[in-house]
Amino acid sequence: MARLLVVDDESGIRSALAQVFEYEGHEVEQAEDGHQGIQLAERFRPDVIFLDVKMPGLDGLDVLARLREKDPSTLVVMISGHGTIDTAVEATRKGAYDFLEKPLDTDRLLVTLRRALELRGLTQSMADLRSQIESRYEIVGTSYAIRQVLERIEKVAPTDARVLITGENGTGKELVARAIHRLSARKEEPFVEVNCAAIPSELIESALFGHIKGSFTGAVADRAGKFEQADGGTLFLDEIGDMSRDAQAKVLRALEQGVVTRVGGSQAIEVDVRVIAATNKDLAQQIDGGDFREDLYYRLNVVPVHLPPLRERREDIPMLIQHFTDIMTQREGMSPRSFETAAIDKLRALSWPGNIRELRNTVERLLILAGGETVRVEDVDLLATGRSAPGAIGGELLSSDSFSDFKDGAERAYIQQKLRENDWNVAETARRIDMPRSNLYKKIEKYGLVREG
Repeated sequence: MARLLVVDDESGIRSALAQVFEYEGHEVEQAEDGHQGIQLAERFRPDVIFLDVKMPGLDGLDVLARLREKDPSTLVVMISGHGTIDTAVEATRKGAYDFLEKPLDTDRLLVTLRRALELRGLTQSMADLRSQIESRYEIVGTSYAIRQVLERIEKVAPTDARVLITGENGTGKELVARAIHRLSARKEEPFVEVNCAAIPSELIESALFGHIKGSFTGAVADRAGKFEQADGGTLFLDEIGDMSRDAQAKVLRALEQGVVTRVGGSQAIEVDVRVIAATNKDLAQQIDGGDFREDLYYRLNVVPVHLPPLRERREDIPMLIQHFTDIMTQREGMSPRSFETAAIDKLRALSWPGNIRELRNTVERLLILAGGETVRVEDVDLLATGRSAPGAIGGELLSSDSFSDFKDGAERAYIQQKLRENDWNVAETARRIDMPRSNLYKKIEKYGLVREG
């Protein structure tokens, strides 16, 4: 059962909607104008609000703006008897979940409600998604962009269609892959992940397809590859754009024929695997450059899912901050903490090249190092990444006993941040910071850097 609020100046519309929703087993409150709607929303804490656009006194779009300002996670469905494209666009821009025109169609109304509740995590499918994802954070947000991702996950998960997930580092591509697996008929079978960028090119074929004892130096026993390990389940090929051309050809054969052959062997082994691939690279550009097979691209890209960077869904940042705060205070046994509005606004204004992963690390840093029960804007200026506040730097560095310690600390923080931004892909990080890969490995070893989580 969900809590629903209907705000409309027409009593007939309110009563009709309440009757439909109560018949479905939901708890419904009604408000006859915008001011009463805002008051009820604060007291009743509805899961979804159905809000009329044209009302005397306070206009529905103004009510929407005030509701979203108080709670960015509020789900509001706008309803109007004078619907126009401009009004719908304006409502969406101000954060409306959906826009329905009068006279209201009951089927469309209930479908919209169901999807809104799935986003809230109140239906079983989304509850399963949120409870079973093996991750340190969930797919969180109510922005239009993230709603589109969740809806696509729901549609493609029950099928066996191959999925290509694209997006910058730190946007949550692995989360999407795991969500698709957990909502599929294969959820009880293995989910096997392969980071194609982390495996040397000379070993990728062995990792994927297995090998026969004695097939190469170090092959001291027969070993099954990731395709065989994932038989019946899902194989997640992360950073597929970093795979060698030779390995690409064998992956293509496995997809086309459903068989793999171990390195050094001749027996074809049948496998039943759903493949989900992900990349932060432009595969079309790689195809043009001869680095990626066009035929493999079309085999993988049956259903594309693009994850937007955090800077394109800034309205989700307050909810993500609260989500990470709740997780970290529970995990570390901290007393409840909060962020003042100015601090949240400051964090929303940052560029976040490392996306959600970077935001999570920043929230954790602020919770650990900021004093007091509330994280203030001054804490953000001092302890956040410093991109929006020139000269801002972590307090732990400023407290270094010597200039040498400061330099080491700054170098360590810089390398760790760049590794995070590039999803700990050492080769890509070395390229971006213009450092020989061997030197970067030495720095990682020197400072004892390890991937978090």
